[in-house]
Amino acid sequence: MFSMATAAITAPISSRFRCLSCYGGFSRQSGRAFGELQHSPNSSANRRRCSTLIYAINQDAEKSFKKTLEVDRLIDMLRVSNPRELQQLVVENILAFNESFWIRLAARTETCKSDDDKKDYKELATSVMSIVEQLVHKTNEKIESSTDILKAILRPVVDETKEVSWPPSDPEALRLMEEQIYKREHEGQIDEGFLAEVNAQLRQAKEDGDKPGLVAMLQKVLQIYASKVLSKRSYANKGGKVVLPEKLLETVIEAPEENWNKLLIEGLTLGKGRVTHDEFYAVIKKRIERILIRTEGGSYQQRILTEYIKGIQSRTENIVQAFQSPQQ
Repeated sequence: MFSMATAAITAPISSRFRCLSCYGGFSRQSGRAFGELQHSPNSSANRRRCSTLIYAINQDAEKSFKKTLEVDRLIDMLRVSNPRELQQLVVENILAFNESFWIRLAARTETCKSDDDKKDYKELATSVMSIVEQLVHKTNEKIESSTDILKAILRPVVDETKEVSWPPSDPEALRLMEEQIYKREHEGQIDEGFLAEVNAQLRQAKEDGDKPGLVAMLQKVLQIYASKVLSKRSYANKGGKVVLPEKLLETVIEAPEENWNKLLIEGLTLGKGRVTHDEFYAVIKKRIERILIRTEGGSYQQRILTEYIKGIQSRTENIVQAFQSPQQ
């Protein structure tokens, strides 16, 4: 992209050299020596035409440069915005997300010197593209309510009699539920409204005290959602090397909760692994800090993601305590 912009800006310079004959009034076809003027009645007209041509090229280069500056300003605004501001910016500038925008964003990504900056740009591109797809989806289809979306997600694991039991007797049912969550999340339907609905129903089910199956089912929905969102960004590779504590954390994040114990024992030095529990606690703390920075303060998303990571921390602490306790 930078080479394209440079070509556009430098084009008028070469054009001036091509038009020098107009200003000097000489003709290369005349056979006269360089610098010897051939005065003709058309020389003034030639100069005017050449001036017009150079002005037009200058104008095109200036337009191209200004357009690049506008795109850069939009990208910079998107980078520093929180999720709510990002959504609003995309809505307000929806027509700006054309081919030129994506080419410029790709160019800036490729010229990043820092791996973290490059990841930020890639995450920004994914977020913007997701919001744009959401807007298109909303204009073409009727928006379902949060309750309807939750019902659709739970349908595979609720039998025809509406009896709620957990875990489902058919493992295929859980896989279908996960597919529904992935699909709805990709389409942008799992937003703050949906997360608020799930939390409200979860709180009510806990207060009722007679629906343990529903409580476990709703908790599983939030766990799958958190795992999906947190798995989008990896910190396990730095400078071409694998960061073992980060790799272990990401492996646990992506795994079902029932597999956490096995993975932690295999990954920590207390068991069979190469990661100390202090190193693991450090990357957990760092991941929580990143969540707090990248999500809106006080949002359901922030709370759900941090609780998911804290759940992994709590499980790790229990395992460490069990290994360090004197054998009875």
